[in-house]
Amino acid sequence: MGNMVIEPLGETALLIQFGEKIDEGVNRQVQAAVSLLEASPFPGFVECIPSFAAVAVYYDPFRLDRSPGEGTAFEHVRSLVQNRLKQIGVHAERKRDVIDIPVCYGGEHGPDLAYVAELNGLDEAEVVSIHSGRDYLVYALGFAPGFPYLGGMPASISAPRKGTPRLSIPAGSVGIAGTQTGIYPLDTPGGWQIIGRTPLALFRPGQDPPVLLNSGQYIRFRPIGVSEYDRLAGERG
Repeated sequence: MGNMVIEPLGETALLIQFGEKIDEGVNRQVQAAVSLLEASPFPGFVECIPSFAAVAVYYDPFRLDRSPGEGTAFEHVRSLVQNRLKQIGVHAERKRDVIDIPVCYGGEHGPDLAYVAELNGLDEAEVVSIHSGRDYLVYALGFAPGFPYLGGMPASISAPRKGTPRLSIPAGSVGIAGTQTGIYPLDTPGGWQIIGRTPLALFRPGQDPPVLLNSGQYIRFRPIGVSEYDRLAGERG
């Protein structure tokens, strides 16, 4: 609680800031805050939106249960939030939920794998081994529906964004930008270095929930061949 800062975010939201850097410990506090607020919503609560180090809490000021002269809507909600988050230390630890993400690296599915390898003085197999050799925390979703911002990629395979973004990157493409890695859920323009592609659908508008991944989960990339990619893509339809 000592490092938590709560500030207004317009007239219908507030922002709970836990830190200013990409850090798993900070993000555990973010996820714990979301869990606590969603488990015990106050009158007027709309939703929580987590990010790397903060949570935006949206509320309906006309549905708040506050007395005349009690203070502003922000002050009322801030007090409610502070009371609910007193137990945040108890809830900060959670079971590690690791999602398997099969990826076909290189070739037509990963046109920038050779560049990433050459840039870092490695061969392509080494890049694949490093990239798929650890769990990644889903810090936040954004940019496009279901796009996971992942933390924990080793600097040994980092690569800058492209100077000129591609006009279209296929859905499922796995990219690198700096020391971050992520997965494009839709066909979309983008400037990340593409090293592979997963046959899994990250954005599924016809299902509930419509996204495969959620912030606070962990994923692990699993290298697969072209034939397995085609089989899994065919099963997805």
